Amino acid sequence: MTEVRSVTEAELHAYVDGFLDEADRARVQSFLAENPEAAQMVSDWQEQNDELHAAFAGHERSKPTDIQLLTGGLARAHTRPSRRFALAAAAVLIFAAGALGGHYGPILFQSPDIQLADTEILPREARNAFLVYASEVRHPVEVFANEETHLANWLGKRLSIANLKVPNLQTMGFKLVGGRLLPVGGKPGAMFMYEDQTGQRLTVLVGRNKENRTTSFRFASANTVETFYWIDGELGYAVTGEISRDMLRRIAEECYRQFPS
Repeated sequence: MTEVRSVTEAELHAYVDGFLDEADRARVQSFLAENPEAAQMVSDWQEQNDELHAAFAGHERSKPTDIQLLTGGLARAHTRPSRRFALAAAAVLIFAAGALGGHYGPILFQSPDIQLADTEILPREARNAFLVYASEVRHPVEVFANEETHLANWLGKRLSIANLKVPNLQTMGFKLVGGRLLPVGGKPGAMFMYEDQTGQRLTVLVGRNKENRTTSFRFASANTVETFYWIDGELGYAVTGEISRDMLRRIAEECYRQFPS
């Protein structure tokens, strides 16, 4: 993608989510008119927003920290949020803010450059971990499912997550294989692996970055590997597998319900 005068990818995300003022929106529209590749990418993001809206509209839930995630990030972003928006944010649900908005991340980060660097690390690390370990026969994990309590306590301690819970995905047709410690963005991260009755595997990655101050939900694709990932405050989560987006989305939703708030 060729950038034209101060039009960044973060601004394109903000354009999709409707967070630009009239002048910036007009500037981005002019940019898109002259850059068909960028226009197609924006169209894809808008389509993804519609898919996420349809998938999660019936499953919103709120958390006490939602308003802090939204207004805290906005106070540091290069925007001037109105009191009306702040009041609206107080009532918004976390899946509405993330999944229904699609790409809230860019506007909630202090810098577009930081946002792009941080949010792209998670799906890349998740994809790499899946490719390396999902095909491993003898040593796919460090701690197997028969030591699940130890696994949760060990990884929770390394990631400084109290009461880390290993998601139970049996209702989705996947049983726990086990998990391992691995680096995520140069910091300790956790990976849980699951498989179904056919031997099809998927992984759930958890990472921590104290610089994160946002909530966002996205898809990332690479050949046949799909990743659904979300940032929730300091923690990032990613579900990866060679399965359909619909199944991946439902598994991610189940993981979201079970992980600590």
